[in-house]
Amino acid sequence: MLTRINVMKMKFAFTAPVCLCIGIFTLASCGKKNFLDQTETTNLNEQTVFADSARTVAFLTNIYVDIGFAESATRFGNGGLDASCDEAEPQKSATVTTSIQFATGTVNPSIISADAWNLPYTNIRRVNQLLKHLPGSPIPSFIRNVMAAEARFLRAWYYADLLKHYGGVPLLGDSVYKVEDKIPAVRNSYKECVDYIISECDAAAAVLPLVRIREDYGRASGGAALALKARVLLYAASPLFNGGGINPQDAPTGYPDNVPERWKLAADAAAAVMNTAAYSLNEDNTTAPGYGFYKLFTLRVNPEYIFARMQGGNRELESAWQPPSRNGAQGGFPYQGFVDAFGMANGKSITDPSSGYNAADPYSHRDPRLAYSVIRDQTLLIQNTGLKEPVNIYLGPDGKGISQDAVHAGTPTGYYTNKMLDENIAANFIHGSQRCFPLMRYAEVLLNFAEAQNEYAGPVQEVYNAVELVRKRAGLSPYELPAALTKEQMREAIRAERRVELAFEGHRFWDVRRWKIAAQTENKQMTGMEVKRNGANVTYTIFPVRKHNFREAMYLWAIPQGETAKSPELKQNPSW
Repeated sequence: MLTRINVMKMKFAFTAPVCLCIGIFTLASCGKKNFLDQTETTNLNEQTVFADSARTVAFLTNIYVDIGFAESATRFGNGGLDASCDEAEPQKSATVTTSIQFATGTVNPSIISADAWNLPYTNIRRVNQLLKHLPGSPIPSFIRNVMAAEARFLRAWYYADLLKHYGGVPLLGDSVYKVEDKIPAVRNSYKECVDYIISECDAAAAVLPLVRIREDYGRASGGAALALKARVLLYAASPLFNGGGINPQDAPTGYPDNVPERWKLAADAAAAVMNTAAYSLNEDNTTAPGYGFYKLFTLRVNPEYIFARMQGGNRELESAWQPPSRNGAQGGFPYQGFVDAFGMANGKSITDPSSGYNAADPYSHRDPRLAYSVIRDQTLLIQNTGLKEPVNIYLGPDGKGISQDAVHAGTPTGYYTNKMLDENIAANFIHGSQRCFPLMRYAEVLLNFAEAQNEYAGPVQEVYNAVELVRKRAGLSPYELPAALTKEQMREAIRAERRVELAFEGHRFWDVRRWKIAAQTENKQMTGMEVKRNGANVTYTIFPVRKHNFREAMYLWAIPQGETAKSPELKQNPSW
């Protein structure tokens, strides 16, 4: 049975202060706070809430709180999806969490995290509540229209979260069920879910402003609706769902047939975002090559973010990923395979004999994004003194580390995550970064387009153009891809680019599944790097960390056992 909420007893968390600024496409906070800054308001029921303009706006705002839960670095307590695949190792913990269960292949319906089921359906119900009561609210009609479109986008967003976890799920339409109601729990087909999400995105995009500015920055926009549509269609065209699923005749798990035109739909949808000219890559190579890639994640407002999880000043990622010496919680330690995925600054793979890669000096002349994504031995990192000091991960000649950050003591892989961290902030600082967490950004749209267009039409020039824009911004020189690549070679180039560009943003876990290559990427020994120093002599040794195991069933998540037990008609995914 789907999650239920007793609306007469629930507590609502609201934004304060909130007002209605009567102007076209404006729905803004009166103050300068983040629109998600909250206070708690209690003893309210539906009639009280929706009879008041400010409370109605705040109810909508509250639906944003859970966006990005799936991508959170601390989703499973000691690592998120990045620590559930071949990107990173989870934090050392006595508690076996979902990330470890996915890594070891021991996940099952009775222990799998239920957040992917509960949170989307809770918020879908909130959307339906809002849409039911919005016509009778005292808010002017043109503002109501924007709010309704915003809510429909959020409903599409949460259904898209459900779809990538489970495949087809029960679609509730606009229904608002009461506690005593029997809630339909028969799963809709994958196709029906895709079609519904696309229709909601189209409806939202037709009403919402293309971009949001000032106090409305971070709210759903027409551009976000177009970008979500493009992502959902890309997933739908991918091998796991486009007739090649774990059970193609099982309607909730994917399409029964392979239709190449699905790739064209995905390419056209991504091109629609590009053609708005509303977004661009955040470029800046003046300070250092690829500096714009680093800087983008520290800028609250930038031309690349299409949709993001808004936050106040925070040290969330510093606390999750920085080493112990900076009071980080140490979760999500990059594997050596992830480090090896970064090529050289000349754009060549480290496996290319002509790349200039030197295993005895493995971090020199690498893709600039490596340093912006990974903390290695001797990386300069800010301390609570305000000075940048080296992170000492190495072992001495006696095989012991000289600091709490050392390999085996602080990090099980020899690395810490640096992606999106602010170079001027440490986890033990009082002040934080003004970042927000990217959920959709323009670089993803470019790579989505390149992938879909290559699969449909081959490596035509516009595919090269899209990928090379990302590589140019990264600071690669030369950034151009080799000429005359085959479709298969371009596919591998695009996949390699996604792995490094979109790392730790919640993509890799899903990419290897939708490409249906997780059986290769996850069924392997994960490794780390041990650095030993004896005076000027430095040696690098790769060592085993954890053996990952993958089963066919794990291409889709298991529906939590508690849900299928309540509703026998809710069909479990294959092989669970």
